Amino acid sequence: MELGNISQPVYGPGPKAPGSSTPGLVGMAHGFLRLVQPNALPVGVPLLCCLSFFLSQLLLYELGFLVCVAIGLLFIILVPLVGCCFCCCRC
Repeated sequence: MELGNISQPVYGPGPKAPGSSTPGLVGMAHGFLRLVQPNALPVGVPLLCCLSFFLSQLLLYELGFLVCVAIGLLFIILVPLVGCCFCCCRC
């Protein structure tokens, strides 16, 4: 085993992601996650010192998922309601 120069190490490329049989699906999933959650996790903010600031940063971090949940709930309520209107009011 060769140690090389310990005071100034030379690093190679990092580990590569494992290959997938469905690269298109993996790309779509990663694209969706980058679209929904583009902000970094707020770390380093003392929790007890300024709780309101931490909560606002956490809500900003989760904003994309909250929007997706709101759209999902809207469809869960709206689709059966529209279907019921089409069935009951056949004008």
